[in-house]
Amino acid sequence: MGIFDKIKGQLGAQFLDVIEWTSDDASLIAWRFPIFDKAIQDGGQLVVREGQVAIFVQEGVLSDVFGPGTYELSTNSPAISGFFDSIAYQFNNPYKGDVYFFSTKKFAENGWGTKNPIMYEADGFGALELRAFGHFDFKLTDPTIFLREVVSTEAEVSIAQLVGKLRSKMASAFGDMLNESKLPFAQVSGQFDELGEAMMTAKSEAFAADFGLTLTDFVVESVSLPEEVLKSFREAQSMKMVGAGNYTEFQAAKAIRGSSDGGGGGANTMMEAGVGMAMGQMLAGQMAGGAQTPPPAPAAATPPPAPSEATFHYNGVAGSGQFTAAHIAGLVAGNRSGAHNVWASGWPEWKSWSDVPEVAGLVPPPPPGADEPPPPPPITGE
Repeated sequence: MGIFDKIKGQLGAQFLDVIEWTSDDASLIAWRFPIFDKAIQDGGQLVVREGQVAIFVQEGVLSDVFGPGTYELSTNSPAISGFFDSIAYQFNNPYKGDVYFFSTKKFAENGWGTKNPIMYEADGFGALELRAFGHFDFKLTDPTIFLREVVSTEAEVSIAQLVGKLRSKMASAFGDMLNESKLPFAQVSGQFDELGEAMMTAKSEAFAADFGLTLTDFVVESVSLPEEVLKSFREAQSMKMVGAGNYTEFQAAKAIRGSSDGGGGGANTMMEAGVGMAMGQMLAGQMAGGAQTPPPAPAAATPPPAPSEATFHYNGVAGSGQFTAAHIAGLVAGNRSGAHNVWASGWPEWKSWSDVPEVAGLVPPPPPGADEPPPPPPITGE
């Protein structure tokens, strides 16, 4: 009887001639070879296919890493030398170890998203709550880190398990990247390719160090911003398009456009005359200045209104906005029969223009005969 026959009899074990991972299960990224009561035979083979890596773990300690290829497992192989050394001790300290296989192919189209809104500090808008989602691709590049941080003692790890663990990390990393990189609002609201590249640049190294995985692609498919923020952003872009220097000028331009879209008529004509007064002066000044002086400075360089020029919130037939008392008086003069409501900070409710002295004192009297009834029809006798 040979020595290996004696070993088999003492262990009741089955010797392994070939250790390999032949499963075609594409959902697994890590798999532990089922050794159980089997023993590795001296002179056996380890087969590692393309797209795989194998690791021997001896008594809980990583022993050796094998890339693609076929290896002879002999007493000269550090990965199993402990097993053969145990023969000298008559199996009082037999080999205790595991063989893990890992898939190194690329795993694509793994979804991520923000379960809860993340806070983003946007220049000019303050702290915003936004949501985002997309997908990412990755591949395993450092199986030793992956074995320690993810696999541990698991018999296998599926992609579904791994992505489930990574989703919350991805959402958190996306929020960190936005606030660390100080990306402009316009880029966050629509330039998704740039967002993905920024995420790859900012977080790829940390992703590899924490999990042994390389992030090969990160795609942002959508970013949801509060509707009121999008509305303000669109109005700011519209102001740039029409050349308005401030919000008051922009609202006046909108009021003129709205009155002209209403179909004309006496009331609209009067309103255009009153509302357009300030805009006419502004445009005339710009045209005259253009012939004699250089173009005006950009809107960003325009100083704010003087502190003494109080403004009121306006809502009425001419639209809505925040205007000076003189501007609101012009709106009233343009359409005396329409509603013109005014509100200022600290007031419990809106007031009619006639109840606000600052506005009423600036409204010119109506033209003669404007509020008088027409002459009565003649009376005929019998």
